[in-house]
Amino acid sequence: MTRYLIQRVLWIIPVLFFVSLITFTIMHQTPGGPFDQERKIPESVRTNIERKYGLDKPFWQQYADYMSGVVRGDLGPSFRDPTKSVTDIILTGLPVTAHLAAMALVLGIVIGISLGTLAALRRNTWADFGATSFSIIGYSIPNFVLAIVLIMVFTVWLKWLPSGNWGTPDRWIMPTIALSFAPAALIARYTRSSLLEVIRQDYVRTARTKGLTERVVVVRHMLRNALLPVATILGPLAASLVTGSFVVETMFYIPGIGRLFVMGVAERDYSMIMGTTLLYAGVVVVMNLVVDMGYIFLDPRIRLS
Repeated sequence: MTRYLIQRVLWIIPVLFFVSLITFTIMHQTPGGPFDQERKIPESVRTNIERKYGLDKPFWQQYADYMSGVVRGDLGPSFRDPTKSVTDIILTGLPVTAHLAAMALVLGIVIGISLGTLAALRRNTWADFGATSFSIIGYSIPNFVLAIVLIMVFTVWLKWLPSGNWGTPDRWIMPTIALSFAPAALIARYTRSSLLEVIRQDYVRTARTKGLTERVVVVRHMLRNALLPVATILGPLAASLVTGSFVVETMFYIPGIGRLFVMGVAERDYSMIMGTTLLYAGVVVVMNLVVDMGYIFLDPRIRLS
């Protein structure tokens, strides 16, 4: 297990390297630059600014200089706010994004597993049809559409909830619902399908013939084995909640890294784009690793060899 873990951790290095190289190349091949949206400035001033940030150097040298800074933990200065480093800006927004993603993931897991279990145990009933409809609708509606609907209903019409910033718990409700709706629908579908297979297994019938209560049979014998496929998607799902918060954070004016990334793209802030992209790539590979390691604890029959 230790050898496997070391191999997977070492694979993170080439993955992040290629992500950084592709992102850096696309940014510099895209027309325009971080100072093109400003008002017209003299060519001499532009030359001095580009020299200050190293944008006058060859492409390979710019990339080498940037990666040498990344190795030291320096993501460079923000072109739009030179008084702050990208590292400091990301560390400021990361707790907010992590908080939002964690609440959305927990809500999605609770709703998804509950509805999927109910649908499997009440197959071909109104509960099954209702949960299945929720899965289809929930996975089909983009989170930005749901965010607009929530704002219109609970802020504009009913005036129950505020729709901006992140200061108080009442401002967390709508962003969390908007971000958790699709994951809940996906988890419900996976849970239902997996439970329908487990229900027909011999050990479930044996547990019932031993006189165990239905609650014990479902929780200890059925759900534990049925949740392995669900656990498979939790890693990518958790990563997608972080990366999928771009639009939600922007619409609800949440000061997280998703909104910082959108602003960085709009303003061609190269350092901000690179920093947030590397962070998202790191979250994806780490969450996939966590899920792979979790297989062993969920199903002892799985061996890493």
